[in-house]
Amino acid sequence: MVNFRKYISGVTVLTAGFLLAQSTVSTVLYSQNYDNKTSLNLPSPVAYVEKAILSPKELVDISVNTMMTDPVLKNATWGFVVYDPKTKKIISSYNENTPLVPASTTKLLTTETAISMLGENYRWMTQLEYSGEIDENGVLNGNLYIVGSGDPSLGTNKAGAWSYKDIVSDFAGGMAREGIKKVNGDIVIQTALFKGNISALPENVVWLENNNYYLPVGTTKEINPANEKLIVKKSMNAAADKKFFYVSPYANKMVYAEKYEGNGTLTTKLPDAPAFLANSFRATLVKSGVAVTGKVTPKMTDATPEARKMIAAYKSPTLGDIIYYTNQRSDNSLAEALLKTVGFQKMGDQTSESGRVVVNNHLKDIAFDVEGLNYMDGSGLSRSNKVTPISQVKYLSSLMDEKFYKTYFNSLPIGGQSGTLKSMFLGEGNGQVFAKTGTLNKVKTLAGYLKTNSGRTLVFSLMVNNYAGSVGQVKSKMEKILQPTLDL
Repeated sequence: MVNFRKYISGVTVLTAGFLLAQSTVSTVLYSQNYDNKTSLNLPSPVAYVEKAILSPKELVDISVNTMMTDPVLKNATWGFVVYDPKTKKIISSYNENTPLVPASTTKLLTTETAISMLGENYRWMTQLEYSGEIDENGVLNGNLYIVGSGDPSLGTNKAGAWSYKDIVSDFAGGMAREGIKKVNGDIVIQTALFKGNISALPENVVWLENNNYYLPVGTTKEINPANEKLIVKKSMNAAADKKFFYVSPYANKMVYAEKYEGNGTLTTKLPDAPAFLANSFRATLVKSGVAVTGKVTPKMTDATPEARKMIAAYKSPTLGDIIYYTNQRSDNSLAEALLKTVGFQKMGDQTSESGRVVVNNHLKDIAFDVEGLNYMDGSGLSRSNKVTPISQVKYLSSLMDEKFYKTYFNSLPIGGQSGTLKSMFLGEGNGQVFAKTGTLNKVKTLAGYLKTNSGRTLVFSLMVNNYAGSVGQVKSKMEKILQPTLDL
């Protein structure tokens, strides 16, 4: 909490300086050319006096104190801290120990856990294989297998990922190299990863993207819902609170939300990337003259697997590329897929619950301050997520010595230049603020690093919950709070 009393002794000096500055500035800048103007539009002399008398730290503290009574933030719950990672000391703060809803700054924890555990060069593999034998006429008497690994970018063009068309073309090229001209068998989709143990959504989660509720579980929003198998359209009962459900062909189990936010009745979707890829592949083969006698069929488990040979393999972009895309665009589906990936890699279980256990254990292992922490999902969509500003800055400071720090740092949007910060800090702070944004209804957050005018690297967290006014107004207030820190 900022103590304002220490500035009382400076008020007399400030007032005297203000009066002197008024006469001095007006004399120096006077010109007859301005006689007919109603306003000189000059910077306030107070600003010059403040900078001449007060230290940068004092200006930061005054900025924070001023915002306490601002109409936009006056009744909000908010916290702020700017921290020096070299001295490991707080420079200025307000409510730094208060647990707050972090929104998408939660992705800072998710993406760091993934890159720490898996490495920035980790890739997902999607393979085309075949069983049986190919006769002298190029007839495959066996099945084709598309074997996935839960690639969350499959077919999306995200982070440089290939489109479905490109992957299908590569797979078809592999078929030609093997001399396969006909398939007497099925195209089997075999991927248990991310497709089992689908359960009810957590309460109070806003699974909202592009006006549709969805399950961001290795999903790809570009898939046309018309190609999906919509088994259940509405709730089994005629309750007033209508709900829409979706069941994946991989698991004959209803996916639903007990509580959700938003206006209107929306659709819950679980786009099925492997199924879409397999059906597109089959259609392309048939169109090119390669007959397929069987059908596309999913196989979750196989007690007696056939011997298979690989035809082609598609590698996803690197995890470093995926994390860059995730943080720059605040991509919810990729963040949730990363959560499930670390859960599967560490515990052999692709559920969100396992992912949360892994992330929480990782944070404890690296001495994250878990006081006030409640990590509920990978994306930050849940309002049940909680974190304190001080824990965020100490965490971000600790990462500066990690071998993956450069990749992690480069994934963050840059003020006035890239990602979700492109429209903020267009003046002061342009190119100096490197941070993850977060936005929910009446929640706006920002956490990351900043380069001061003197060349220092500082770490900050600024989280505002339950503010008044518009998102634009609170963003403007956040910029005003952070601008004095650039002179530290």
